[in-house]
Amino acid sequence: MTRVSKLGPVFIVSLPFRNTDDNVLAIRSFGIVHYVIRDSDGLYLIDTGFIGASRRTERAIEARGWGALPIRGILLTHGHLDHILNAAPIARRHDACIAAPRADHDHYLGHPQYRGPNRFVGILETVGKSLCRFEPFTPDRWVEDGDEFPLLGGLRAIHLPGHTAGHTGYFCESRGWLFSGDLFASFGPFSHRPPVFFNEDSPAARRSIDKALSLNLRGVLPHHCLQATPQAHLERLRRLGTNG
Repeated sequence: MTRVSKLGPVFIVSLPFRNTDDNVLAIRSFGIVHYVIRDSDGLYLIDTGFIGASRRTERAIEARGWGALPIRGILLTHGHLDHILNAAPIARRHDACIAAPRADHDHYLGHPQYRGPNRFVGILETVGKSLCRFEPFTPDRWVEDGDEFPLLGGLRAIHLPGHTAGHTGYFCESRGWLFSGDLFASFGPFSHRPPVFFNEDSPAARRSIDKALSLNLRGVLPHHCLQATPQAHLERLRRLGTNG
């Protein structure tokens, strides 16, 4: 059976669809947020959350009234376990496509190479993968900087390396929103960049914040955050930039 998804090389013809803010759903699980986008042909996830997120996603989709819509695809921001744990099971259950940054390919296969202070993450992930029974996978499509996806009127992949080599945000130009992955954590006055031991290259991660802020942003949707508007998250991100 051929899978139908806007993330793969084969696209369906979308019917006219009114994109409103009601088409984005944020789901929180075990310290992380991931997002569900409703489009004309079904639902698309940006990351898949961590422990318990698969069941939370199903309940949230039902509560939103989207239960009859198929999950067509998954867009990943990077390869850390708290973002990809549920990717393979969800893709298998819903026959959905996975699109993910190419530079994090070793993470999806379950054997990333961590060096220096970053080895701390490697230890945590080794334990986590065993306890959570992580399923390795190969994405159906590799994401490169500048790739376009016909979701929310157009999502553009923005390579924001540093946290991982492939770390990528997704910019919705029509709204001015950036799904920012782990570019920063948005916790009010305690908002911060990821700690050094969580990054593969912290100087690059700092430069990526400035790169993100060079976009025509009107809001940010981070994946580690307290509840706030996209505009409030953007103000917190600006304070972390070199000109903040």
